[in-house]
Amino acid sequence: MAKKTVKKDVTSAKNIDLLFETSWEVCNKIGGIYTVLSTKARELQAVYGDKLIFIGPDVWSDQIPSPTFIERKTLLKSAASKLQLPENLSIRVGRWDIPGSPIVVLVKFHSMFERLNAIYGEMWEKYGVDSLNAYGDYDESCAFAIASAIVAMRLTEFLKADPSKVIAHFDEWTTGMGLLYIKAHMPEVATIFTTHATSIGRSICGNGKNLYQYFEGYNGDQMARELNMVAKHSLEKTAAKQADCFTTVSDVTARECTQLLDVTPEVVTPNGFEPDFVPEGRKYTIRRNSGRERLLKIAGLMRGKEFEKETLIVGTSGRNEYRNKGLDLFIDSMIELGEKYNPEGKDILGLIMVPAWVKEPNGALLIDLNNDGDALPECNFLTHRLNNEDSDSVCRRLRQLKYEGRGGNVSLIFIPCYLDGHDGIVDIAYYDLLPALDLTIFPSYYEPWGYTPLESVAFSVPTITTDKAGFGQWVAANFPDSLESCGVKVIGREDTNYLQNTEEIASTAATYMTLPAKDKKEAREAACATSRKADWKFFIEDYYKAFEIALKNASEREK
Repeated sequence: MAKKTVKKDVTSAKNIDLLFETSWEVCNKIGGIYTVLSTKARELQAVYGDKLIFIGPDVWSDQIPSPTFIERKTLLKSAASKLQLPENLSIRVGRWDIPGSPIVVLVKFHSMFERLNAIYGEMWEKYGVDSLNAYGDYDESCAFAIASAIVAMRLTEFLKADPSKVIAHFDEWTTGMGLLYIKAHMPEVATIFTTHATSIGRSICGNGKNLYQYFEGYNGDQMARELNMVAKHSLEKTAAKQADCFTTVSDVTARECTQLLDVTPEVVTPNGFEPDFVPEGRKYTIRRNSGRERLLKIAGLMRGKEFEKETLIVGTSGRNEYRNKGLDLFIDSMIELGEKYNPEGKDILGLIMVPAWVKEPNGALLIDLNNDGDALPECNFLTHRLNNEDSDSVCRRLRQLKYEGRGGNVSLIFIPCYLDGHDGIVDIAYYDLLPALDLTIFPSYYEPWGYTPLESVAFSVPTITTDKAGFGQWVAANFPDSLESCGVKVIGREDTNYLQNTEEIASTAATYMTLPAKDKKEAREAACATSRKADWKFFIEDYYKAFEIALKNASEREK
């Protein structure tokens, strides 16, 4: 359990000159952190106004512009043109097109690559960060993080802010080098480091090792050497130790940090949700109906049959991590549902909506959609063809099930693309498609928080999740455990109960499928009510506590 020994008065946390937050996912939707930042922004903006500045990577071009960045060159006293930046760094300043419209600074950071070795040496001498055997995305992450730190320091000077009243917040190991750089070069600034999932914990699970059965026996440093994760783990652990306040998003991850990073977070900052993202009334009904019509049409063309309007549509989504996100358990539970719990042979549509290495839309399906044809696609479980169909875990499992003739009347379809509304097949954005689902299943094995089940209940779609997700633990601690009572069923996942989980998920889905329409409506209303308790207006208070701790610790450190 994370420590929460902080004062209730957070007045000084709200009386600051600048609040920076740096992440790869500022104006750059690549994962769940984008949802964290974009949904909490309005609450922070209401308190800090334009003292709140998000810093993200400028990975865009004239040909591929950011869909959410609105450039405003005169913001921050025209810093985009007047700020004196070293190392040929450049920035663009604007607004993030989300509720609150906070100021955003996008940084062109590639000129930092030639300075990395010197900075790695400095960070080894000052803090013991071992970057010697770094590989993959380590250099790019550090180049962006350092560039962001330099921009934050220069803006502090340019805007004549008091460094002792500035907070710099860094998300994930990918920005940890920026935190260390600020501490080394402008130590008056209060720093916060948030891990949304430890790199070594994710790697342990992703490599098929049992995290929970041997949890107390794991040593993070040892596992980093075994899994060739030394540089990332070293950076993350050091940033956690050196930050003026270290936070994480759930009690389950706080426990993981204590065991694997040897640092216990001082505050747990759960991830909330912004209800303005959810349509209401007639808009919701229109999106539900249009989404269902599109999905059932696609499924019908792929399977060569007509699906009834009342077909149960069950979905899962998120990052494409076959074991960690429970995609394996989703598939096997749906097969169990179709073969054991569907005696009347009702049609059930199971959607796996996770991005993969897309090559192109499924050709025959695309032709049929555009011409109302009825030719069966060359692959009847893939809406888009992949570059690596022979090695993709979801494809391999679905192909095996097709060969074995498994599943009864369950039709499993893999939608392997970002649902941005422009994928060429579905052409409906994820949040607009979510209301079309009847039930979602997110049976995660490793999930620090779990935005996907929270998003689901926010859109009045009941969900099944696990106690290995921070969201699942939060629900289990605060609500009755059933779809009918709170819209969420939390199952207990362990290293050794996969078959029991399959059975429990299938039976829960079957029970929900047979509920009268009135009871299903009440379950959807209960799901929405549960999500309201996770509104940012409740969870944002934990951030103010973290800000207060960081300011206090930075002040005492400087003394």
